[in-house]
Amino acid sequence: MSGARGWAEEALELLLWRVAETAGQVGERFPLYADPDGGRWTTTGRGSWTGGFWAGLLRLRARHTGGAADRAAAAAATARLAPWAEADTATRGLVVWYGTALADEDDAAAAVLRQRAAKAALAAWDPALGLVPWGAALGGPRLRARADGVPGLVPLLACAGDEGRAAASAHLHRHLDLCLTREGSWRPRPAWRWDVARGGWAAEADPAPGWSRGEAWLLLAVADGLLRADGPSWHTDRLATDAQRLLLRGEFLDGPVVPPAEAGAPEGPPDTSAAAIAAVALLKLGCLTEAAWAGEAAARAEAVLRRLVDAHLTRPGGPGPAGMLLDGCYDARSGTAVRHELVWGDFFLALGLAALLGRVDLTRV
Repeated sequence: MSGARGWAEEALELLLWRVAETAGQVGERFPLYADPDGGRWTTTGRGSWTGGFWAGLLRLRARHTGGAADRAAAAAATARLAPWAEADTATRGLVVWYGTALADEDDAAAAVLRQRAAKAALAAWDPALGLVPWGAALGGPRLRARADGVPGLVPLLACAGDEGRAAASAHLHRHLDLCLTREGSWRPRPAWRWDVARGGWAAEADPAPGWSRGEAWLLLAVADGLLRADGPSWHTDRLATDAQRLLLRGEFLDGPVVPPAEAGAPEGPPDTSAAAIAAVALLKLGCLTEAAWAGEAAARAEAVLRRLVDAHLTRPGGPGPAGMLLDGCYDARSGTAVRHELVWGDFFLALGLAALLGRVDLTRV
């Protein structure tokens, strides 16, 4: 493989080959995580909060091959996400945004689904709380705010006209107000619940500060906000300051290239999916060429992608399938899938590699 980034081309080929293999295994279900030995997927019927990443991977494969069958498979997976457009969950941003953002410009069905979800998200906007609540669709109290309820939802809300852009900005800033509080831990605090009796926000114990994937989700959301800021309501100076705070608190530029799933348990399992999300966020921040940290962010992103490819991506001839990004951690505390292939880890690694190779414009995804 020739070229300075031949390693990235080879890795993307492996990942997208794995997508085709996975499609044959899961049929019309959605992959969630796969065991590290045989590569057998645990699946869901409706996709849960991860369904958009499977549709996104199929979109990346269709772009790569240009094949009609691959385009049809991607469109069919996106169509199966339709029930999530009006579901009561802030994670509809993860589901619908990433399930449609890579669609071709002439894909009317994907555009309609994205607009449906954007309007529904705007309708769920709670002006008293200043955000779209976490929601009840995935269980638990509805009036919550979590770091994983921000990425995807910022660009999705921004599709809903002027009101949507204002709501996107406020949703992002309210989460930053909470998660980057200076009280208690230096690490961002990723989960909050609205205490109706007290009339205020109360921090939740789980996930706790130091959840590396939560920190990566926040950095991704801030990068999206900075890239979409088109007016004073975005408060870009403050977003730039918060980006710097996140880079410092999450050790994104000088900490472990692949972080532990929980910063408080450095000997515990790593989370390659957190690293892959962070790499895409850093690549996006690198697009902000006027920022002092843009060059450093872009260089670190490439270093993270290279480490994931060299140390954690399976190759042909191994005990399991090729193209698996291993050492992803679904949930360290419960011991669920702690060294596994995760569908969103695969997606963000593939997205980062495609962007590095100039195949995807991250200012639009």
